[in-house]
Amino acid sequence: MNTVTNLFLLLSLGLGTSCLMAQTPTYTQHIQPIIMKNCATPCHHPGGVGPFSLLTYEDVTKRGKFVAKVTQIRYMPPFPADRQFQHYANERGLSDSEIALIGKWVSGGMAVGSKQSAVSGKPSVNSLPTAHWQLPTKNPDLVLRMTKPYAIPGDGREDFRYFHIPTKLKEDVWLEAIEFVPGNRKLLHHSRLMVDTTGTMAGIDGMAEDDPRVAQFQRTPLADEFLYGWVPGNDRVVFPAGSAKRLRAGSDLIVNIHYAPSGKPDTDLSEVRLYFAKKPVTKPVRTLTLTENNISNQPFLIPANQKKSFFIQYGPLPDTVRLLSVLPHMHWLGKTVRAFAVTPEGDAINLIKIDDWNYNWQMTYFFRQPLVLPPGTVILAEANYDNTPDNPLNPNRPPRDVPYGWNSTNEMMNLVFYFTQ
Repeated sequence: MNTVTNLFLLLSLGLGTSCLMAQTPTYTQHIQPIIMKNCATPCHHPGGVGPFSLLTYEDVTKRGKFVAKVTQIRYMPPFPADRQFQHYANERGLSDSEIALIGKWVSGGMAVGSKQSAVSGKPSVNSLPTAHWQLPTKNPDLVLRMTKPYAIPGDGREDFRYFHIPTKLKEDVWLEAIEFVPGNRKLLHHSRLMVDTTGTMAGIDGMAEDDPRVAQFQRTPLADEFLYGWVPGNDRVVFPAGSAKRLRAGSDLIVNIHYAPSGKPDTDLSEVRLYFAKKPVTKPVRTLTLTENNISNQPFLIPANQKKSFFIQYGPLPDTVRLLSVLPHMHWLGKTVRAFAVTPEGDAINLIKIDDWNYNWQMTYFFRQPLVLPPGTVILAEANYDNTPDNPLNPNRPPRDVPYGWNSTNEMMNLVFYFTQ
């Protein structure tokens, strides 16, 4: 009797699974949760980095075949880091079953489902669902804009500019989240936010990076040389509960912006959104930046028609460090990057591994939990570059020797870490 009963149960479960697989997927029940979590919330909403919105049923069905295609080939959602090497709080990626479900929904006619009222209209960004790594939806506490619109020359050259933005803070604040909103997403490639507390750098506003007068301002020690960096894919950083960046009263922001080459004049008026911590901060956030100066096989030069690897060995660390995140940075010649830490006991702690570097999609990767590096730990990194004609992304035709430089036709090797102690 038990055998018959068990056989009946197994058959029932099999039939149930088959029925579920055969069920026609609908937007409201099956597709909307996938799109909202992986596409609309992080990127594809008004003002987001995505070139179009995917907030509503109408938005998605308008591009249904396109969505099915880019998810099937895993071009979207973009997440360059290897999720088997290390897991991150803000990681994205669709499972095989989710990709198959989207494809089946599109080929089946993109049925809306029973809750049509929930998918029509244009919800605000503040009504989007919040993932566990994101800031609870709320308005920024302080919005700072460039003092005036910047006139992008349109002379076909890359343009690096410094801008000075006073905060006018009357007291110290703790920042639990920082967001940079480019005013010109078409031409603004990346920005870096720094902090000055001397009140002497207003004259740098609007200066080009190659202006000889910039050297005078660079002699001033900055209170924070890397408050935050924006690149496509890195719209907002949110620190774990209890940790925050400190911004002193009277601080000024120094913003370095890279504008891509353009053949016609344009303008930019970007802004910075700051979110204040409302609960006590027990872990001040600091920044560790490893650069070309830290590589062990100097000089940092990639000869023409060659592939080259560079290595960083940083440490041993004098104190315990709790890593919150890592942000790698290279340019067009970059191909792969890998970093890990080795403790005094010989244990390896994986940090980041990217096997297909994407210059147009760079992120701050927040670890699911802070990674504790004990005193004596060494951070190791390896980056590989391809300066041959076989690299389709090589901006130099024919290849030339490529040294360090801010221009995208030059190269960099950076690893930026947020950490607490």
